[in-house]
Amino acid sequence: MARGAKGPAHHNSHQSVTRPLRQVYASTLVGVPGPAEKATEQDRRDLIVTVARELAETEGWAGVTTRRLAERTEIDMGDIYRHFADLEALIAAVAVCAFADLAADLAEAHAETAGSPEGVWPAVATAYLDFAYTNPEVYDAMLALTPDLALGVDGVPAAPRAVFAELRAALTPLAEGRDPDTLAEVGWSLLHGVVMLTRGGRLRPEGQEDREALIAQRLLRWP
Repeated sequence: MARGAKGPAHHNSHQSVTRPLRQVYASTLVGVPGPAEKATEQDRRDLIVTVARELAETEGWAGVTTRRLAERTEIDMGDIYRHFADLEALIAAVAVCAFADLAADLAEAHAETAGSPEGVWPAVATAYLDFAYTNPEVYDAMLALTPDLALGVDGVPAAPRAVFAELRAALTPLAEGRDPDTLAEVGWSLLHGVVMLTRGGRLRPEGQEDREALIAQRLLRWP
């Protein structure tokens, strides 16, 4: 399993609001006696996903190989292939997990500003940007390497739809008669576009805060 590495992300002005990667699955391994072979099948699968996610963020997807995963997880290479036939299947599993994490972050940001409907979108937009800039390789897995997870594809898992639902809920108070689904699609497009262009060094560094403030606070409001 290997894929060409992406260029390095160089945005560091955002603080992470996501949970540590191993924390997501720590509860599944608590109390399991001995190494990974004593864990359940679901435990093994979860551990493979967690370690793949860690490797991707530290070394790029080119560093995610079956041999490296076997070394880190203490799971036989054959068992890894039994859970994930190829890198694409593993990337998809990482992406679904990350979508769930992002949805949780957005929901938390929404809940913290629930008393101010017009303040929800700025908080949710900031949480989205924090996640995207803090987890660039995982973000690529979510939105660049997994076309089957698109909203318009039949059978897309619940996690990507949950992210869209959180964006829609945050923007609905600003709709003013506009279609909330379309507004959410535009909002998501703006956030994703600024993330990718910023990471690629295509925009003026000194204008970053102004661009993000414009998206979060002004651009989607009714004139």
